[in-house]
Amino acid sequence: MPELDTVRGIAILLVLFFHGFADFGTVGLSGLPRLFVLATTAGWTGVNLFFVLSGFLITGILLDSKEKPDYYRSFYVRRALRILPAYYLLLIVLWLLPRTGVVDRPISWEYIGLSFIYLSNVTNLFGVPMQYGPLWSLAVEEHFYLLWPAAVRFSSRRSLAYFATAVFFGCAALRAIAFGLKYSVVQVQSPPYTWLAADGLAAGALMALYCRRPRVDRKSLTKISLLCIASALLILAAGLPFGILLSRTLLGGGSLRLTLVNLFFAGTLGVILVIGTGRWRWLVQRPVLRFFGDISYGLYLIHMVVFDAFGHFASRYFPILAWSAVQGHFALMLVRFAVAAGLAVAIAFLSRHTVEARFLALKDRWTAQTLGSITEPRVIHGGRLVRD
Repeated sequence: MPELDTVRGIAILLVLFFHGFADFGTVGLSGLPRLFVLATTAGWTGVNLFFVLSGFLITGILLDSKEKPDYYRSFYVRRALRILPAYYLLLIVLWLLPRTGVVDRPISWEYIGLSFIYLSNVTNLFGVPMQYGPLWSLAVEEHFYLLWPAAVRFSSRRSLAYFATAVFFGCAALRAIAFGLKYSVVQVQSPPYTWLAADGLAAGALMALYCRRPRVDRKSLTKISLLCIASALLILAAGLPFGILLSRTLLGGGSLRLTLVNLFFAGTLGVILVIGTGRWRWLVQRPVLRFFGDISYGLYLIHMVVFDAFGHFASRYFPILAWSAVQGHFALMLVRFAVAAGLAVAIAFLSRHTVEARFLALKDRWTAQTLGSITEPRVIHGGRLVRD
């Protein structure tokens, strides 16, 4: 399903441009540069796109293998080999670099320890501040990996759809309750607890369940996808006149904004699946986006470390590219981004084809006896369901 690598590529580029430009703000900018930087402020939604895609893929894998006796072992071994090596290598890097003066970001032992067991999105409950932003979403996904297989294993598809729907609306309701308790948008969403952010995963799971209905075809998938997109746009249109979806303090801005984003991305995913299995597949199977999709995991892990390290050395040896010098100067922002992001991409590429590849090669060996029991994901093609 190469079109899904394109989705990953879009998601990681949204995040990369967000941290590369939006963090500087628009002070001192005008015209097209200002509009460009303003556009990158929507890059935070890349994480939600990752959530929707993950919910779709993981639910599909679990549904297609739920009757097999090696269901849990196969899933957890493969997930562990995919995510743990690069993740724990990053934790080592996060501990070493601040102590060697390469980056200025403080990383405490307490934060490393909580992140080691994927609690980086709830560290404040233990009195430990959030110290490396990208890790919160990985914690949310890991909680999903731990809990969702049991839900799939012991539920019928109808019950699972009801449960995923309850999670989708329940997260929005819990966000609303949080605002009712006087929490701000920043407190609720930066970083969000799992129970406030799981609706993206639930939206992807619902799309996976829909794609596995007995009579689903390209036409019906297109309809449900466009319905999701239209619903998101309707929520946006209804909220904009009152400013509630853009507010950082009002109820709608915190609760419904994520709901419409997840709806929109669920619909977008469905549209891309339809296009990617038809005659126009070249539109959503772009080599550049697939390249970024292939290295997206490592790039997501490391990009902020590289940005921090570049900022540290720039302030000492290239003051023209220091943070304070770059703000308000779009050309310098471009140079800083090109160098820092280029280094991050190079490191992520090396990680993908050295460290990660070595462990990925073990997947088949460690689960060799179970390979024949796992069916391939089904995709929409020619008006019927076929094997990919």
